[in-house]
Amino acid sequence: MPANERLGDLLDPMGTVLLTVECQQGVVGPDSALPELAREARSSGALHHVARLVAAAHRTGVQVIHAIAERRPDGRGASRNARLFRAAERLPVRQLSGSTAVRVAPPIEVAEEDFVVRRLHGLSPIHGTDVDALLRNLGCRTLVVTGVSANVAIPNAVFDAVNLGYTVVVPADAIAGVPADYTPAMIRNTLALVARITTTDEVLGCLEGPRRRP
Repeated sequence: MPANERLGDLLDPMGTVLLTVECQQGVVGPDSALPELAREARSSGALHHVARLVAAAHRTGVQVIHAIAERRPDGRGASRNARLFRAAERLPVRQLSGSTAVRVAPPIEVAEEDFVVRRLHGLSPIHGTDVDALLRNLGCRTLVVTGVSANVAIPNAVFDAVNLGYTVVVPADAIAGVPADYTPAMIRNTLALVARITTTDEVLGCLEGPRRRP
């Protein structure tokens, strides 16, 4: 994207979609399968900032998509070709379809007009899911990526969105990973090369502030 392109121009509500990634109770809730990640998402304020962004999107007409990772109780169709997948099978809390673990976690509120996209395989919230088709049908030009984790799913989402032709905006305080110092390093050295890095307050200011006339 042009270096001088205004954030407010990128975040035109008519062409912007907000994506929350794996902000589900079994990942960031109090009974998370990944308690270290859940603590970081909450103590860093990332989950709170995601909730603020979702609430603002609902007020301003920005479409929200919640990307959820889950698996069938029988495990059919699940990926097993990486250590991460095999470790997930042994966790005490499993992201089973229909369970509390795969519900969007408070304080994020899901509105009737939101999309909830569930995947049974892979690492990406976008590749191999309905997200890309939904974005195109919605007229999306800018995708705001939030949630967890900065270790795996967030960079997957950003790279996939960029490869598909979307402009990506990442509010750095609305994503989390472990350990805590990994996230800013990953943002600075990786995501900043392909996405517009900003803050929750800056995004809110653009969405809820006065629009500049063309």
